[in-house]
Amino acid sequence: MVKALIAPSILASDFSKLGAEAHRVFEGKADWIHLDVMDGHFVPNITMGPPIIACLRKSVPKDPKNPGKYFFDCHMMVSKPEQWVEPIAKAGGDQYTFHFEATDDPLKLIKLIKDNGMQAACAVKPGTPVDVLFPIAEYLDMALVMTVEPGFGGQKFMADMMPKVDALRRKYPHLNIQVDGGLGPATIEAAAKAGANVIVAGTSVFKADSAEQMIEMLRSHVTLSLQKKGLLE
Repeated sequence: MVKALIAPSILASDFSKLGAEAHRVFEGKADWIHLDVMDGHFVPNITMGPPIIACLRKSVPKDPKNPGKYFFDCHMMVSKPEQWVEPIAKAGGDQYTFHFEATDDPLKLIKLIKDNGMQAACAVKPGTPVDVLFPIAEYLDMALVMTVEPGFGGQKFMADMMPKVDALRRKYPHLNIQVDGGLGPATIEAAAKAGANVIVAGTSVFKADSAEQMIEMLRSHVTLSLQKKGLLE
């Protein structure tokens, strides 16, 4: 069983007040925040790394009484994901999502991530078949289906990625399945119907008149779909 999880992408926030922006969406009932780490090699853009995440963690410290609160979902768009596991863990990351396309030994990487105290997730780009995840899915905490080409925010949602989500959900009904890219009022229904339960939303949340109302709208679509599928936790 799974539940709806909304993870606003900090990439769409105002970087001049990163801590305040994170608090704003957490106060708006966000479950996680999504941190896009880009190295300029795996993708053409450069964003943030462990020092920024460590500073953000100081602003949004973990709650010992509620370990799942203030969850940092780190999406690692990097060409050598193995070398960043320990630094991200030390910076305060809770989940480490590597790209299948960036590693030769995903199982070894999954073990390394978990040995460093983080949850392990694997992402596939739009051009990568989803069945590459099947041999490793049982070891993952989450699978991420990219619904845009990774590297930049604000892109258009690729509806033709939804069969990947559907295939994962049918095969792994209790796995967290995340979609990332172009999610908002016009696209959430397609993602929810396909079976995604973890929604990354950047521009639609951070630029909304009310982040809380947008988060609730996204959550309601996902929750309803999970209920219909008999999968709601």
